[in-house]
Amino acid sequence: MTTPQPSDAALLEISDLRVAYPGRGLRARPQEILHGVSLTVREGETLGIVGESGSGKTTIGRAVLGLVKPSGGTVRYRGQDITHASAGERRALAREIQVVFQDPYSSLNPSLTIGDILTEPLVVQGVSSADARSRVSDLLDQVGLPADASERLPREFSGGQRQRVAIARALAPRPRLIVCDEPVSALDLSNQTRVLELLIGIQQRSGVAYLFVSHDLAVIRHISHRVGVVHRGGIVETGPAATVTSTPRHPYTQRLLLAAPVADPVEQRRRRHERRNLARAEHVEAPT
Repeated sequence: MTTPQPSDAALLEISDLRVAYPGRGLRARPQEILHGVSLTVREGETLGIVGESGSGKTTIGRAVLGLVKPSGGTVRYRGQDITHASAGERRALAREIQVVFQDPYSSLNPSLTIGDILTEPLVVQGVSSADARSRVSDLLDQVGLPADASERLPREFSGGQRQRVAIARALAPRPRLIVCDEPVSALDLSNQTRVLELLIGIQQRSGVAYLFVSHDLAVIRHISHRVGVVHRGGIVETGPAATVTSTPRHPYTQRLLLAAPVADPVEQRRRRHERRNLARAEHVEAPT
């Protein structure tokens, strides 16, 4: 892994986080999605959050961003409790906490030029037009897009290029933390690698921290310093990325590792068989 080592200072602290969504029907009880999640992201670190669809991993990022309301626990940023931050406080936090979403097209306004998309968050913060234009030029250079990209619309770019624009927009206010919600899952393998290397390079230069959410253990291994594995709304394993993604302890993480495809059909068959055995064992040991 090529990412630099982060500092020991805690940037984001999630303690006993719980999130419940309303149940269906008039008398239905709320359904708890997260069951007491605790995590820490340090300055300049990438914390990878991995799990299958429906595990609750995306809800962690949404709670940090204030897009869902926690039913319990706390979220602290630089020591400040932001669990129930007001709309005004969230606007101020947007200078330091940004997000890159999964779909690089739907997250960009199709009627605005790239220049307008990148200028908008700067103008909101009171940056002058001249300084904003200079910053846009610098951002395009950082993400490897040509200077004339500012005059074009999102539809004129490929998926990988659009995700670079989304990353540039997140970088515009010079944040200290970016929540990356499946940022490469909609891209082909070659573009995935390019975007991951871009994010790593940006971190090396700026020291920004990432809370990186993905269902793909290989992606998490490539970019993360540490990993938290989410299963059924709880953290089942945490540790250094190299350890968790190669010699995991928990049966669920072992199943995630075995689910990764390999070119050898014999090995693929063996992994499939072992994965089924782990799933059966986990089901038998699960409390009723």
